[in-house]
Amino acid sequence: MRLKPGLAYFALVFTAGFALGSIRVPFLVPRLGERTAELIEMPFMFVAVVFAARWVITRLQVPATLAARASMGIVALLFLVTAELAMARVLSGGSIAQYIAGRDPVSGSVYLAMLVLYAAMPEILRHVARPR
Repeated sequence: MRLKPGLAYFALVFTAGFALGSIRVPFLVPRLGERTAELIEMPFMFVAVVFAARWVITRLQVPATLAARASMGIVALLFLVTAELAMARVLSGGSIAQYIAGRDPVSGSVYLAMLVLYAAMPEILRHVARPR
């Protein structure tokens, strides 16, 4: 189990998401709406995910094996989903089910796809960085 790399990956991506959210919510949502604001944020989060995964893999010397990379991504995903749901519960005051049901169907679907990419990115980078 790759706890340290997974936790570092989570911390970097969560910090980036928090920073981008602090721009999205007060500035973009009132002008463009929730869906458009979230969709505008997604490419920036994708870049943050790629850079964070690459940095953690290099810095913590995560082995280029399926087990090491997959466990890094799964640990990070578990931390991210837990933090996201906890923050939604605290900030909205509603239940987690209400939070999930209240997500926009378009940006929510893109967000789910991003979660899959986030968890898979350490392994994806293993194949992208593989010498030919």
